[in-house]
Amino acid sequence: MPAILTTNGFGGSKADQAGIGKAFARRGYVVLSYSGLGFGGSGCKITLDDPDYDGRAASQLVSFLGGKSGIAFKDAKHTVAAPTLKIVRRDKRDHAGKKRANDPRVGMVGGSYGGQVQYAAAAVDKRIDTIVPLITWNDLSYSLSPNNTSQTSGVSTATPGAAKLVWALGFSGLGVVNGLNNLPADPSRIVGCPNFATFVCPALVTAAVTGSLDATSIAHLRHASVASYIKRVTIPTLVIQGQNDTLFNLNEGAATYTALRKQRTTTKMIWINGGHSGANAPGELDFKTVNPANQHVAKRVATWFDRYLKGKKVHTGPQFSYFRNWVKYSGIATPAYASASTYPVGKATTYYLSGTSLRATTAGIAPGKQSFLTPVAGLPTSTDPLDVIGSSLPLPEVDLPGTFATWTGTPLTRNLDVVGSPSLRLKVDAPSTALTQGAGPNGQLVLFVKLLDVDAAGKARFIRNLVAPVRVADASKPFTVRLPGIVHRFAKGHSVRLVVAGGSTNYRGGLTAHPVQVTTGSAAQALTLPVVK
Repeated sequence: MPAILTTNGFGGSKADQAGIGKAFARRGYVVLSYSGLGFGGSGCKITLDDPDYDGRAASQLVSFLGGKSGIAFKDAKHTVAAPTLKIVRRDKRDHAGKKRANDPRVGMVGGSYGGQVQYAAAAVDKRIDTIVPLITWNDLSYSLSPNNTSQTSGVSTATPGAAKLVWALGFSGLGVVNGLNNLPADPSRIVGCPNFATFVCPALVTAAVTGSLDATSIAHLRHASVASYIKRVTIPTLVIQGQNDTLFNLNEGAATYTALRKQRTTTKMIWINGGHSGANAPGELDFKTVNPANQHVAKRVATWFDRYLKGKKVHTGPQFSYFRNWVKYSGIATPAYASASTYPVGKATTYYLSGTSLRATTAGIAPGKQSFLTPVAGLPTSTDPLDVIGSSLPLPEVDLPGTFATWTGTPLTRNLDVVGSPSLRLKVDAPSTALTQGAGPNGQLVLFVKLLDVDAAGKARFIRNLVAPVRVADASKPFTVRLPGIVHRFAKGHSVRLVVAGGSTNYRGGLTAHPVQVTTGSAAQALTLPVVK
């Protein structure tokens, strides 16, 4: 039988994958679940799915699935060898065309931390036949300190971004706790940076103090990211990314998918409802009780494996599909999914900044000025819902007076469905940055851009709590902001609102306070939305 290799998300263990194991064993697969390095009683520190460590570890287990001895043991001292496996189908050649010993027919599946490791493993081991990474990163330096302008390739940027506070605190704490709980397995893991690769602790301190990552930390994080080695990933890949995710947003999945397509690697992409910031929709995917019969995404995964592991002539679904949370259904979530033959989708629909409004045409753009002050020391100036714990500690969605500018469109005469990444062309006047930005990131202007949905009663709702931080290298020049991707319906009678703020509860902003003015009156200041019919 063909095999499936799977591992846990951050902070978990091999036991988390029991639902996947049971479901696919029933479908005729050999499933091996393992705890990633640094988790679940394993030895070693957390190395962030680095190909040199986590990729090699997964490759050893591929050899075990292929029948190699000397890898698995029955005791902790590695003196009693486990029986070699003889039940996994073997391939004659790997995906580089080479004859390899112990080459199993094997795929991988898993989410988040258990998603990125699949790219790492595929990059170092051409025996792996297909992967299905869910809700994971493209560039970890972007994930932890995003900059949504000056992007050079995918989500990677030339200028450091704004450090995430709540996510960084949560992950560092969880990683250390895992190390303490499993200290007997490897006491050395607590030395230096507790349970993390050595560079992680200095990176966290630097980000907390300065609000951005230094060049050395960025290099380490990118080395552990598929963005840096994607040319080595050449096997069929089903990219699944979550809409409800402030950690690894849709832009990360789209960046990986686009790069794979560009190099002609077989790939498709699904945007599910859930993610790190919210649950999957009913009938979409339940990791505890995976059932392709009544879960749409589970069915897509099962079909993918049937095609690329069992060799069945089955249709693996549309090139790109996305969940629409405004579609009512019962049972399996298939009716809520729309599809397209390519990505990106939709027609670019532009709204021009006009006084305090958004106009759909260039005619009658009103001159106007809005001024605000960014905070000193990167302090928050808004009460956006907190990442990670927002549902447990809800906060009102409010920006402090004098710390933001906003533009609101007229009530819509029909539904407006947005699928993809909005963009904003912006020019600001921030004269004090001329004195500080030459010193580097610590003196540069940091802003936070977000979209809101305003209902007919005037109540504004933050879309999936998604913010686009921008650190502007040269504030004297116009810049373009690429906001996190969304799948959202602005209903008839609602309005689109754009906010440019000086701070956010979830990020460390700029260290230097700067007065900022945004002047309207020309078509140069514009918000563009990808709209589907």
